Amino acid sequence: MFEMAKELFKQLFKKPFTNMFPAKHAPKSTVGFLKKVEEGKAKLNEPVPIPEGFRGKIAYDKEKCIGCKLCIKVCPANAFEYLEKERKVKYHLSRCTFCAQCVDVCPVNALVSTKEFLLSDYNKK
Repeated sequence: MFEMAKELFKQLFKKPFTNMFPAKHAPKSTVGFLKKVEEGKAKLNEPVPIPEGFRGKIAYDKEKCIGCKLCIKVCPANAFEYLEKERKVKYHLSRCTFCAQCVDVCPVNALVSTKEFLLSDYNKK
């Protein structure tokens, strides 16, 4: 009990290690929503680097897509829809669980995992 009280007392006088959000180190995709943190108001810490093999937002290149429908077959969240007229797939980001099974199965690399993880936006598409 004494150790916990001692640690609590120490933490009361330490500055927080986390950044106030939003911060200047956020991904480039969110820059439009961020306000600059005023100098001297908060010390910004460098973000933790994103590890190799990170499964972030899926990038879909419609031009590369050959319409093989493999992504539709492996997607557990039904994030893909086949467009018969165009013979391509439509990707629904809002349904995606970022499992990256579609990335693994795509024969022409039309789907790739990016390092983006902050996906808030005013446009739901």
